[in-house]
Amino acid sequence: MPLNDERPSSTSSSEDQTSDGESSSECRESMATASDLESLRDSFNSDISSKHCTPSSSPPETLTLDEVMEAGRDLFNLKLSHDIVMNREFQPHPNLKAKNSLWNAVKENVQKAFWDTLQAELNDDPPEYKHAIKLLEEIREILLSFLNPGANRMRTQIMEVLDMDLINQQADNDAVDICGLASYVVTTMGKLCSPERDGDIKKLQELNTENIVTLFREILHVLDLMRADMVNFAIRSMRPVLQVIGAEYEREKFQNILDKTPNALNITTSWIQAAIEELLSVRKPAELSNDPEKILQGLPGPSQIFNTAFLRLLTWDFSKSSVPETWVVDETQLEEIQRQLKQAVAVNTVLLIVFSTIGDPIQGLSVLSDRLKRMITVLLNGMHKPNFNLKETLEGTSVQICCELNKSLRERDYPALTPEQQATLTGQICSIGQKDNPVRTLVEDRVHQYFMGLLSDPRPEVKLQEAPAGLAAIQPELGVIGKAFISLVNYNRAVYAPFYMEIMKKLLFFSDPPATSLPQEPAQGSIPHD
Repeated sequence: MPLNDERPSSTSSSEDQTSDGESSSECRESMATASDLESLRDSFNSDISSKHCTPSSSPPETLTLDEVMEAGRDLFNLKLSHDIVMNREFQPHPNLKAKNSLWNAVKENVQKAFWDTLQAELNDDPPEYKHAIKLLEEIREILLSFLNPGANRMRTQIMEVLDMDLINQQADNDAVDICGLASYVVTTMGKLCSPERDGDIKKLQELNTENIVTLFREILHVLDLMRADMVNFAIRSMRPVLQVIGAEYEREKFQNILDKTPNALNITTSWIQAAIEELLSVRKPAELSNDPEKILQGLPGPSQIFNTAFLRLLTWDFSKSSVPETWVVDETQLEEIQRQLKQAVAVNTVLLIVFSTIGDPIQGLSVLSDRLKRMITVLLNGMHKPNFNLKETLEGTSVQICCELNKSLRERDYPALTPEQQATLTGQICSIGQKDNPVRTLVEDRVHQYFMGLLSDPRPEVKLQEAPAGLAAIQPELGVIGKAFISLVNYNRAVYAPFYMEIMKKLLFFSDPPATSLPQEPAQGSIPHD
């Protein structure tokens, strides 16, 4: 979506001063003196002078398998740290597969084979304890992993009761009290588990010890839950620390990845280059001059480039291009924000059409507006899915809206909509999926202004509640979406600003624009059209 005539304001006076001193590779040859260029470089260098924040990369080289694996671990650690800091509800969970997946089929067959073998061994006369002893040894190690370093008494007791050498000797003489050992395990689990597992422990204690295989299976299930509890407790304990050092930690891990894969910023570079080109393309004719001083004054500053680049993420086509490398860990959140925004734009567009078409008879009816909004939101839910039939859904939505309008009009002694009015209203609503629909374009432009205002304001909390004219119907949704987006942007900028500044410096002063170009993106929050 094109920018407005006015350029976004920068977030501080220092950035305004910096914007007067920036240059691009397109105008290097038209500068009057080398001192001007040097001063501009210094303005960028001042923002990335920290020893620990300056990104670096080495020439491309063939990577070994160990280096690839290490880079993968760095990316995993980076994402884990990011999720812990950004998502207060984050909890690791098993990699659950579909019930009919090959993975689950193999897993279930292997587990069934083990439990069948264990049952057969214990039913032998005399019983065979080979698999039972291995299972007890595994359970012992899990119990020991729950202990704090100073829990020596409990550690000693577990080692004495679950002494594998002694149990093996008892098995040779058919003297193993397998039920007694299982009961001890359950009792010990009760001492080590969190309060929320007390119910699970009670169920284990109520199980019939004669069915030892079922008991062991349930013991392992509860132990898995206890391990998850332990991990989640560790995450909660780590979160305050990571919130302090998280940005620095992620930057360090990303630098490690960049050291091993120097081309790890290709898409990011193209993304920033596209933002620079977008800003340069809307310069006023007066700014297109050969005068070096006017050229410098007309160039965008770092804050403008940042904001324009971040705004492009709201219209990113995830099906055609990967997100910038610095946004990989937030790709899912960006897609969700984009889906919510597109739906909000569609809902607001339909409501604008309804109230402008019908006019005075329904003006000021907040109850009707809220009812229509809820209905439209439900009907347009899932509009981001590839198999969603927007045209058909809008036709059905129009019918529902006409019914609600007629009901409201009759209740207040107004005449119902004529067939011609209903046809006109239906046609306008169904047209919002068409390219360049004027009403939707207007809403998208207002949404663009809203988010640019959030990005440009150093204190966006107030602006979150100030929806532009014509967007009052979706102001609550815009506030929620805006808050989530600004949170992602602020943290991303805290982590990757040194990398972004280095890229800007190279694009503006030291190299030609990159050959790689990003795909053209639809308008802000654009609705797919036929």
